[in-house]
Amino acid sequence: MGRAVASLTPGTAVGGVALVLPTGDAVSARGPSYLATAAVRALARSLARAGAPEGVAVHVVRYRGRGWNGTDARLAADAEWAAEEVGRRYGDVPVCFVGFGMGGRAALHAAGHTAVNSVMALAPWLPEDDMALSPEPVKQLTGRQVLIVHGTNDARNDPELSYRLAERAKKVNRDTCRFEVHSDGHSLRQHHSEVRALATDFVLGALLPRSYSRPVADALAAPPPLGLRMPLAAGFGRSLRP
Repeated sequence: MGRAVASLTPGTAVGGVALVLPTGDAVSARGPSYLATAAVRALARSLARAGAPEGVAVHVVRYRGRGWNGTDARLAADAEWAAEEVGRRYGDVPVCFVGFGMGGRAALHAAGHTAVNSVMALAPWLPEDDMALSPEPVKQLTGRQVLIVHGTNDARNDPELSYRLAERAKKVNRDTCRFEVHSDGHSLRQHHSEVRALATDFVLGALLPRSYSRPVADALAAPPPLGLRMPLAAGFGRSLRP
C-alpha cells in the first residue's frame, strides 16, 4: 500500500484514510513508474498536512505494474487491494480514493469496495466511446461521494469523456459532481493551489464529520449540467477553513 505520507499527531486515532492513486499506462508490462508516483506526492503531502491533526492518514498506492492492460484492469485491482490493506492496518474506517489520470479511472472502478465512501478523479483517463465495447461502469459509484476534476484544455485526456461519464454516474448516484478548471491543461499546474484546496475540502468532508465548502455542496446538489460543469473559481480555498 505504501507508507503513510505523514505521521499523525500523537494520540490521534485514525478515523479515515485517503489512498492516492498515481497515473499509469493503458498497456504495459513494465513495473510501477516512480515518476508517476512522484507526480502525486505534492498532493498527498498537502492532504496529509491538513488531515493528520484530525486523524486522516494518507498513503500513495504502490502498483504492481504501470499497465491497465484491458480487461485485467490491473490498476483497479491494486486499488481494491489497498482498500483491503486499510482494513487490516486501521480497522473499519472509511476510505477515499484520490486518483490522477489512469489512477482516476482506477479510483472510479474500485469504488464499489465496501470500505470506500468517496472518490475523487483528477483528469481521469477514460476510453473513447465504442459501440462494440461495454461503457465504463458507474453502478459501483452508488452511495459514494464522487468528485471529478478536469482542465478544459487537457490535450491528453479528453474532458468531454469525463463529463459524459459524470452524466451517467449522476443518474445512479445523486452525490456526483464535476468541476472544470478553465484554461488549465492535463497536469492542472496553472491552478494547482485551487485544485489542492478543492481536494482537501472534499477528502476531509467525506472522511470526517464536517461539512463541505459551499461550492462543493452546491455542485453536489445542483442538477446537470450545472453540477457537472461547475467552474473552479480562482482563489478557491483562500477564504475556507484555516
